Amino acid sequence: MSLYAIGDLHLSRSPDITKPMDIYGPRWANHMERLEEGWLRTIKTEDTVIIPGDVSWGLKFSEAEPDLSWIDSLPGRKLIFKGNHDLWWNGITKMNKMYDSITFVQNDAVSCEGAYVCGTRGWVTPDNEDYTDADDKVYKRECLRLELSLQSAARMQKEKDGEIIGVLHYPPVSRFSSFSGFQQLFADYGVKKVVYGHIHGEEGFRNTIMGNYHGVEYSLVSYDYLMGEPLKLR
Repeated sequence: MSLYAIGDLHLSRSPDITKPMDIYGPRWANHMERLEEGWLRTIKTEDTVIIPGDVSWGLKFSEAEPDLSWIDSLPGRKLIFKGNHDLWWNGITKMNKMYDSITFVQNDAVSCEGAYVCGTRGWVTPDNEDYTDADDKVYKRECLRLELSLQSAARMQKEKDGEIIGVLHYPPVSRFSSFSGFQQLFADYGVKKVVYGHIHGEEGFRNTIMGNYHGVEYSLVSYDYLMGEPLKLR
């Protein structure tokens, strides 16, 4: 039983959605086929896969449903977090009754593979040069959501020891030299491993946070960075 992560699947299996991804470069060529091949080659039924957002281009749940059903058909348990493009996300209680292998995670934590997985969408952080008052409201709300999920993980950890794994869709900070509220919360709750997505393209890969910062290992798991191969976390 292993734990993996891969995000930013950007699926569009609904006939009502036309969103070719290969316009964004060669890493996206035939990306749905390559995703399936990589998944089937790597993931076993007993494994768990974290998907940190941007699952479907569907605007309504009915448009995202073909993508979610396809994910449900793949091997393994899936933990799905919300991304900025997941506009179809609506009514988590209802969604969590719909699929056998998918758990949608929001303001909560999930126990799996000897770890407690928790997180939130995140947002741009105050060190971003384009940060606005409107961003500040969303950022503070997302910090509160992250703390709620971390509190849930901490309660589970008290009952049975295990590491807490943090999940964001956005990167935890905009600049390497800065330190955000998200990072502070991870530090406060003893998180040592965080995965996130959202970042695309060679320039983005060069300029985002990866590796060990302030005692936390940050991993970018967007589809194009991983070239469709889920990253093994444990």
